[in-house]
Amino acid sequence: MPENLANALFSELFMADQLARAHVSKALPKGMELSHFGVLNHLARVSDERTPAQLAKTFHVTRGAMTNTLTKLEWAGHIHIRPDWDDARRKFVSISPAGRAAREAALQSITPLLADVLQTLGTERVRAVLPVLREMRLRLERDEPGS
Repeated sequence: MPENLANALFSELFMADQLARAHVSKALPKGMELSHFGVLNHLARVSDERTPAQLAKTFHVTRGAMTNTLTKLEWAGHIHIRPDWDDARRKFVSISPAGRAAREAALQSITPLLADVLQTLGTERVRAVLPVLREMRLRLERDEPGS
């Protein structure tokens, strides 16, 4: 019985994740990918520089995948990448004013979708499920392979 419950939980999470990504990706401004929005949103929220390795770890992607995303964001003028003055092998990433504007445009384009989902589900139900999802995420991060 617990296996069926776990299977149902993960099946619903995987499908909800897939559908949410598809809907949000479609709502993002032309040319912006979900990975770009994620990095811009993170950098705007932390209001501090991060290394590419820190960002890769935060998003649970390889350094190569993060480098690819950062290259595209830098080319678009959405981030600044500077060398570490103490260690030339390391770099620091920060969001640019253009990146903040792009993030705001993305938020404006996805907010109606998010608001509709929230209204449909009800704020109390969402508040009730958030602690469970957060605890699940923290447990999976703690037990992440390779950590």
